[in-house]
Amino acid sequence: MSDIIQGFSPVFDARSEVLILGSFPSVKSREVSFYYGNRQNRFWKMLSEFFGEAIGEDAESRRKFVLAHRVALWDIVAECEIVGSSDASIKCYKIAEIGKVFAIAPIRSVLLNGKRAYEIFCERYGGVQTPYFLMPSTSPANPRYDKKIWFSALRNALHAE
Repeated sequence: MSDIIQGFSPVFDARSEVLILGSFPSVKSREVSFYYGNRQNRFWKMLSEFFGEAIGEDAESRRKFVLAHRVALWDIVAECEIVGSSDASIKCYKIAEIGKVFAIAPIRSVLLNGKRAYEIFCERYGGVQTPYFLMPSTSPANPRYDKKIWFSALRNALHAE
């Protein structure tokens, strides 16, 4: 029998305009207690390139970076049973209550980092009025990652008038 594993708390504030939702923290992320902790994941490199700024490796530097750039982070799965880091193995899950973020932050767009995050989001939140988009996973296991799609979505969400 697998144990239920808790995800992370959301990172956001009253200025956050784009919510990036992953599926659930990887083993490496759980080891460092922060989002996208696998050095091979393209997430932090992609954000650094998009904003044209270096990002520290520690959780607090990364937290400050996303908040400074009006980005909120969370995972759509709040808790679950999972084997390793495999999204396909996620079961017995509880979906995150993203209304907590929407109640405080003026979110313009939700970017779902990968197909599993998108599928689970649609189970509960498919009818939300805020635009949401399936993004190519930044996982090192995804051969179809395309940073141009991410850059376009970020630009649209953060620079919309």
